[in-house]
Amino acid sequence: MSSFHDAAAGGLSPAELEAVLRRVGAERYHNRHPFHHRMTAGELSKMEMQAWALNRYCYQAVIPRKDATIVARAEDPAFRAAWRKRIEDHDGPDGWSGGIARWLHLATSLGLDAGLVKSERLALPATRFAVGAYLSFCADRTLLEAVASSLTELFSPVIIGERVPAMLARYDYITEDTLAYFKARPDQANRDSDFALAYVLEHADTPERQQAVIDALVFKCDILWAMLDALQHAYGEGNIPPGSFRPEGPS
Repeated sequence: MSSFHDAAAGGLSPAELEAVLRRVGAERYHNRHPFHHRMTAGELSKMEMQAWALNRYCYQAVIPRKDATIVARAEDPAFRAAWRKRIEDHDGPDGWSGGIARWLHLATSLGLDAGLVKSERLALPATRFAVGAYLSFCADRTLLEAVASSLTELFSPVIIGERVPAMLARYDYITEDTLAYFKARPDQANRDSDFALAYVLEHADTPERQQAVIDALVFKCDILWAMLDALQHAYGEGNIPPGSFRPEGPS
C-alpha cells in the first residue's frame, strides 16, 4: 500500500486531490480487511456476526453526535442545513426511527438483547477507544478535517454491495428484513459524500490543507480498520477481553 504522508507536496489541482482521496479508499478502506473477506465468504460463526453487530452499534450510535459537533462548528447556514440531514437520517424525526434503530433491529434479529446492545457495555475496549477517537477528532481538528474524515462514505456503497448479497446467500439466519439498515444507505452515502467532497475540493486550497484532508481520510480508514482488527483478534482468534461480549452472557 502507498504512503500518503507527503501526497500533497507541491500542491494538487482539485482533480488530483480527488484522485488521491479515492486512492486512499481503494487501498485502505476496510472492505480489504480479512474479517470482511471472511464475512463475505460465509466463514463467520454466528457469535462473530453478533459481536460485529454489537460492536458496530457503538460506531453507528456516535455518528449523529459527530455530525452534531460538525454542525455546531459551522458558521455557514447553508452548510448546516445540508449537514443536519445526516443527523435526521440516523436519529429519525423522533430519535428512534432512523438508521440507529435499524441497526439495533439488525442486532436483535441476530439474537442480541436490545438493551444490552444499546448499553455498549460489552463492546470491545478497542471499539470504544476507536469510536471515542473519531468523535474527538471531529471536535478538536479543523472543520475542514472533520468534513474530510467523513469521505469514507465515498466507498460505503462498495462495501454494502459486497456485504449484503453475500450475507443473504451464505447465512441462513439472515434475511432481507435483518439487513433493512442497508437499503437506504447507498443513496444517503452518495448524497452526503458528494456534498462533502465538493466542500473539501473547494476549501483545501493550499498544500497544507490538502495534506490535512488526505491525512483525515487516512485516519478515518484507520479507525474502521482498527475496529475489524479488534474483532478478528477477539473473536476470530479467541482472545476475548475480560468484560466483553460472550455468547453465554456477560463475563
